[in-house]
Amino acid sequence: MTNDLLGRHRAVLPDWLALYYEEPLEITHGEGRHVWDARGNRYLDFFGGILTTMTAHALPEVTKAVSEQAGRIIHSSTLYLNRPMVELAERIAQLSGIPDARVFFTTSGTEANDTALLLATAYRRSNTILAMRNSYHGRSFSAVGITGNSGWSPTSLSPLQTLYVHGGVRTRGPFASLSDDAYIAACVDDLKDLLGHTRAPAALIAEPVQGVGGFTAPPDGLYAAFREVLHERGILWIADEVQTGWGRTGEHFWGWQAHGRNGPPDIMTFAKGIGNGMSIGGVVARSEIMNCLDSNSISTFGGTQITMAAGLANLNYLLEHDLQGNARRVGGLLIERLRAVGAQVPAVREVRGRGLMIGIEITKPGTDQADPHTAAAVLEAAREGGLLIGKGGGHNTSSLRVAPPLSLNVAEAEEGAAILEDALRSIQ
Repeated sequence: MTNDLLGRHRAVLPDWLALYYEEPLEITHGEGRHVWDARGNRYLDFFGGILTTMTAHALPEVTKAVSEQAGRIIHSSTLYLNRPMVELAERIAQLSGIPDARVFFTTSGTEANDTALLLATAYRRSNTILAMRNSYHGRSFSAVGITGNSGWSPTSLSPLQTLYVHGGVRTRGPFASLSDDAYIAACVDDLKDLLGHTRAPAALIAEPVQGVGGFTAPPDGLYAAFREVLHERGILWIADEVQTGWGRTGEHFWGWQAHGRNGPPDIMTFAKGIGNGMSIGGVVARSEIMNCLDSNSISTFGGTQITMAAGLANLNYLLEHDLQGNARRVGGLLIERLRAVGAQVPAVREVRGRGLMIGIEITKPGTDQADPHTAAAVLEAAREGGLLIGKGGGHNTSSLRVAPPLSLNVAEAEEGAAILEDALRSIQ
């Protein structure tokens, strides 16, 4: 059955639509932190459909909200008043920390970032964008044009002029050997130098933790220091919270808050986890930025009633059960366990992250050279042991990504760590 489906997949879908594993999985159902494939195999899910099943598979509160809303009306577009959309927008505006915030809903993180770029360039009357090296912001024409990870940017053509800034990867690049304070100072000096050689950019877009890039991050405070430089010149700061939002990092509800010394970003994008699998993305911005467009616009599917009902139920569950606190506690235990294992495996260059957003970088032992073949072998071994994880990285996809649902308990964290330990030791 699975082999037949794979053949049909390859016959009608693009060659560039990536599949994990030598024998790709068909996942048929899930519950809690577990999923099952078409052959009946059960897996502990440490990737959540790319950080999207944020709370749990088949969460009863979300399932009930979707079912009840489907029985009333599924969709009407933004041309009509929509109570669930207004209610979720009110909650997100308040949680964002952005003053006088307005919220626009989309169907994905790609579309959210595309909208943020539209707003920033229109507001600033500039098509120059600052982006981070090793970054990823989606698959649309504008988003791949600002993506600093060449493995995910299939064309150099772009409607935007993109300039790339140092700082998103703490342990690589020309400033890696510096202390945190010196690192930030060097990156700020580089930014100032770059701005001295270009017309005024519209915005800097940055992921507080780079997702596809392998869960890399700068020292806390880097983007606050950048913001001082940007603010002096009127340049906007866009925080891409598609993977870092909703408490996943444990220490903060939003990733930007680790850099919040100078206040919130001007624009923030979100997606993935808020819908717990339903297609929700969005943009939050100060009203004068959100309202700067001087032509009409709508969204056919952004903010549709059924996805908004799911988002409201999911957000309520997240807050009522303090899943941010759980990510901090259980994630802290998990990362320390994985660091202890990594210290004994020569191919593990670094175990990094915070909360339930953990990266394991794989290199050829004793070097900084990426080893995507070995990373893929660990991915396969973990699957054979009953664990699903992801991969990424800016150096030929040599990092493993660990991002379970935020309701992960200690026993499941220990189980997953044991499987990962076996998988990592199997490559020696």
